[in-house]
Amino acid sequence: MKAVVFDKTGGPEVMKIVEVPKPEVKPGTVLIKVRAAGINFADTLFRQGQYVMQPQLPDTPGLEGAGEIEAVGAGVTNLRPGQRVAALGSKMYAEYAIAPATQVIPIPDSISFEQAAAFPVQVLTAWHMLHTSHDTRPGQTVLVHSAAGGVGIVAVQIAKAAGARVIGTVSSDSKAAIAKEYGADDVINYATKDFAVEANRLTGGRGVDLILDAVGATTFDKGLTCLAPFGHLILYGRSGGPPAALNLFRLFEKSTKVSGFVLYTVAAVPDVMRRGIEDSLKLITEGKVKLLIGKSFPLAQAAEAHKFIESRQSTGKLVLIP
Repeated sequence: MKAVVFDKTGGPEVMKIVEVPKPEVKPGTVLIKVRAAGINFADTLFRQGQYVMQPQLPDTPGLEGAGEIEAVGAGVTNLRPGQRVAALGSKMYAEYAIAPATQVIPIPDSISFEQAAAFPVQVLTAWHMLHTSHDTRPGQTVLVHSAAGGVGIVAVQIAKAAGARVIGTVSSDSKAAIAKEYGADDVINYATKDFAVEANRLTGGRGVDLILDAVGATTFDKGLTCLAPFGHLILYGRSGGPPAALNLFRLFEKSTKVSGFVLYTVAAVPDVMRRGIEDSLKLITEGKVKLLIGKSFPLAQAAEAHKFIESRQSTGKLVLIP
């Protein structure tokens, strides 16, 4: 089968498409014929050797994908060959991939494979930050950085469905229009305005109850200045680089808190994971959450796809098609 492989860490150019053996299904896992693989910023960090999980060279990127089950391993009783599914796993930039049965999600026929490939990481990350790490309720104000990006555009919609007021930040006017289209009440172009000053202005000086931050270095410190009393900042990425060390005494000023989030923590707690899956799918079927596929690339263009996501010009979800 064909797969994207890199045998050394580095830039997008280290990835090549090659022929590799088709993986064999093991007990407790399923083999998926991949129809679409989701592209995440975490994949670029993995390629560089800077992610939580280190590559075992030669290795294949890809944390999520969607397709049909080709085979099920021993002990798997709730899934069957031919079933349409999305999955969290590894090595998804390939024609076939293995995923733990506990992280395989049956999908309705109304969701395309491209949309399903956007579900495991972006939708569940957004949902669990808003409803597991935080208790988002009506009357709260949520600030979503990168509001036109993969996780951001979904977080805007899930926060709105929970009754919150949503302020999005983006890097261009065209992205601002997309964030507005998907439900943001206010959008700040941080390239032309100081988002913290604007967030405080928009809230009458009170600040926001929750900030979802996947940028890091350029947003984290400013974010602390626009939190409301008892506000919460969740750091779940570092596309702009890692933030500087936090002086904990800064949190004393308004009794605020900072936390980190990674989806794999949730995946290790099946009941919590299932709650997010069920509620997220309900929001999608009710039309309260819509998945935007910004661009699709053939599997052989994985390097170009990584260059595009690193350019910070992308909107919505990027996917690879084997």
